[in-house]
Amino acid sequence: MKTAILTHTNSPRLWSSLFLSVLLLGTVHAQEEVENDLEATLASLRSLKSEPIPQPSNLADFVVNRQAALVLGKALFWDMQVGSDGMTTCASCHFHAGTDNRSVNTLSPAQLRVDGAEESLRSTFGLHGTNARLNVRDFPFHRLTDPDDRDSHVVSSSESILGSQGVTLENFEGTRPRYGVEAVSTLQDPLFTKSGVNTRRVTPRNTPTVINAVFNLRNFWDGRAQDVFNGVNAYGSRDSAARVMVADRPTVMVPTTVRLKHSSLASQAVAPPLSHIEMSAMSRSFPDLGKKLLGLRPLAKQVVHPTDSVFSGLVHTSGRGLSYTNYLQLVKQAFHPRWWQALSWIEQAEDGSTKLVPMPFVAKPNQYGQSSWNFSLFFGLALQMYQATLVSDDTPFDRYVEGNTQALTAQQQEGMRIFYGKGHCSSCHDGPEFTNASVSRASKQRIEQMVFNTNRPVVYDNGFYNIGVRPSEEDLGLGFSDPFGFPLSESRLFNDGNAEQLGLPQPSFAFDPQFEASADGNFKTPTLRNIELTAPYLHNGGTLTLRQLVDFYNRGGDFSDHNRADVPPDIKELGLTAVEKDNLVLFMRALTDERVRHHRAPFDHPQLMIPNGHPVDSTGRILRNKDGKALDNLIVIPAAGRSGIRPLANFLGIR
Repeated sequence: MKTAILTHTNSPRLWSSLFLSVLLLGTVHAQEEVENDLEATLASLRSLKSEPIPQPSNLADFVVNRQAALVLGKALFWDMQVGSDGMTTCASCHFHAGTDNRSVNTLSPAQLRVDGAEESLRSTFGLHGTNARLNVRDFPFHRLTDPDDRDSHVVSSSESILGSQGVTLENFEGTRPRYGVEAVSTLQDPLFTKSGVNTRRVTPRNTPTVINAVFNLRNFWDGRAQDVFNGVNAYGSRDSAARVMVADRPTVMVPTTVRLKHSSLASQAVAPPLSHIEMSAMSRSFPDLGKKLLGLRPLAKQVVHPTDSVFSGLVHTSGRGLSYTNYLQLVKQAFHPRWWQALSWIEQAEDGSTKLVPMPFVAKPNQYGQSSWNFSLFFGLALQMYQATLVSDDTPFDRYVEGNTQALTAQQQEGMRIFYGKGHCSSCHDGPEFTNASVSRASKQRIEQMVFNTNRPVVYDNGFYNIGVRPSEEDLGLGFSDPFGFPLSESRLFNDGNAEQLGLPQPSFAFDPQFEASADGNFKTPTLRNIELTAPYLHNGGTLTLRQLVDFYNRGGDFSDHNRADVPPDIKELGLTAVEKDNLVLFMRALTDERVRHHRAPFDHPQLMIPNGHPVDSTGRILRNKDGKALDNLIVIPAAGRSGIRPLANFLGIR
């Protein structure tokens, strides 16, 4: 009845009241809908314990003893003999919560092309020179007068990159039997040098954690480590020429193609050992690395704790290394004989061509046994099996969603509501893995469509986003191509018509090739698990604290306007209050697994000595050894057994 009366009245006041009532009612309904959606989301949260570990279905075609492969993988990951210098190992950049907390000689001014095709070096380090010690005043790299307003006055801005120090620039000249340090010749480094001496080189991106990396569909910031492992390198089916040697009988050996799905960790593992930035002298091959390591005792230089969760009962009587005679003994235990039993050897010519030769009495530098030739296969799969155990699924968050309502404080629960609501954090950091780049999410829909901030529909690789950290042209990330001419971006592969050739599944939606592919400046969404321990943040390492990270997202990024064409709509001003920011930080701290902090099993490990810059004299000149090479400052990380050790300090002591 009232509606009929109001419908026929000509009173402007009543019409206005009706309009406001409808508007308010719509707003209330919209708010209720948002609140209901949030409650449904919170009710659906799962622990990481519920997520199966991805693994290749054909692993048994290669591995015959999984425990031996696990021992091999953990030994290779931590063994300093892997580096050309007999010092640098995979763990050198992943020893602290799966990442790196060093703060000396960690700046890189360069975007070194990751596809190996070329290097483009900038001439200045920005913040400091080589061998510099960073401090808290250097952060954030992009500093504003108002951290909530990206348009406020820029106090300072640096294109510097905070990476991890690797090896000095040298050329591989050969292996030395039963000796962990290789024969090398020094090359003049055009950039990483001081006082006329080469310093250790620094990676062009911040080191991501390896903990929980088994859940990533692809690995590395730019996703170049493919989810299909070809046994040779990081590029999976993109490298159609990749072959390993198989011998079903000892007297017959032939090249063959291998493909192992859900193996991006294996693809990732085989890249750093040949990088002349990270671990290797230039021109070293994986067969060279195999020839060296297969004759060495595992971890011979390092103390191994007697209660190590993997090595217990296998420790050498000296307390250093394992009791195996050499790595070849471990390989034979772990892998099917068809991958190492051949009697013939492979001889490689300068042009890369190969021929089979009888087993030599004394091998020439270009002659390799099958076990050396296939060492990339053993290395990748063994490291993958070890890293697949590095799962941090016992956090306060996990316990809370499992039913322990006391596991999170009231402030952390409020922070969780912001994370999944007003903060839009879960738009990119979804699922129990806290990343959209996970196997469980991205493998179901590898590319997606979205309307970006320029009101244009685009296709993009699921889990890879441009969030406006730096101008895209400084580092194209996913926008680069691989060494074989294919875009790293799978969205661009579809646009180019090459997706089917590489075995990529069709998207579930009707793919329109007229849609532009967003890739430039896009990077893989990292997991937020243990983020309290893994500073500095973002792919350039330019953000020091969790509060600075929240400020970055609250203002909608730093270069979102500059990168507007590739920035998704959820990167926008959020309007978080100081209390909301604090609670959000507290929630992210609830993603820490205390086993990781204390190096408890499965995160225990052998002793490790890592370089941390170079000592200098009173004039600031780098000190050299008798060979004229820069001396290293060393940090000694003690061996940890299954019960762990005292926690290491976070980067720059940040808490």
